[in-house]
Amino acid sequence: MTDTQLPGTSDRFPLIKFISMSIITLVIISPLFLLIVASLKPDRFQILAEMGSFKAFWVTNPTLQNYLDILTFSGNQPFARYLVNSVLILIVTLAGGMLFNSMAAFVLAWGSLRGRTVILSAIIGLYIVPQESIVLPLLNIMNKIGLTDTFAAQILPFWASPLYIFLLYQFFRQIPRDLYDAAVVDGASPFAIYWKVFIPISAPALATVAILLGIESWNQYLWPLLVTQSNYAKPIAVGIASFFGADSTYWNLAMAASVVMMAPVLGFYLVFQKWFVSSVISSGVKG
Repeated sequence: MTDTQLPGTSDRFPLIKFISMSIITLVIISPLFLLIVASLKPDRFQILAEMGSFKAFWVTNPTLQNYLDILTFSGNQPFARYLVNSVLILIVTLAGGMLFNSMAAFVLAWGSLRGRTVILSAIIGLYIVPQESIVLPLLNIMNKIGLTDTFAAQILPFWASPLYIFLLYQFFRQIPRDLYDAAVVDGASPFAIYWKVFIPISAPALATVAILLGIESWNQYLWPLLVTQSNYAKPIAVGIASFFGADSTYWNLAMAASVVMMAPVLGFYLVFQKWFVSSVISSGVKG
């Protein structure tokens, strides 16, 4: 008995796959495209009037005036200052987070540490605890030590994370024992082994942590809203909320501000996506 094939079946499935992927892509990209188009419209009332039609995806007289209006260091809404604050917080958070999380993971994976299983279980347990449940106790601590309305209050709590420690721990455990033993035979100290042997070959895992930690830091809203009062240390996410007032909403400025907020983190991901995917595939499915 010979296999039979319906006419055109081999050609039909690639077409269905193409149509399905196109629809999914449009669904994902359309909000971003709508955001960019709305940020180029000069009038916030025009944005509201066209939001329920296909005109929302097109702009007849594009203008960059909305971006010029928000990128200022003065006034009641110094969005440029919020942007600089977020960049500063992001850089310092990444530097400290990458260092402390990787050092903790290295000690857990290769250090002579008693009760390693208990500590690792506690770290996993801490990851399960919702962040919102510890916000108020953490806020009380910041008030008592006088760190409210500062950059430190937005940086220090994110220098250590159970998720990133565990992710790097899994990656470090996959590194062959021979590399560690060879470094010990050569007389390298534990810190030298960590810094000169493990860190250089951990680019995929470190890139993953950098992307996740960077996105988390950049998109923080609840915590900065609680610990900042003045424009001195407000980040970009809290700054965007200032365009939504009690009397009126400046949709054109809010849209432009959202594009400015989205662009750096999107570019950051595009640069490191190769290492991100590589790390997820190589270490994310192994224990």
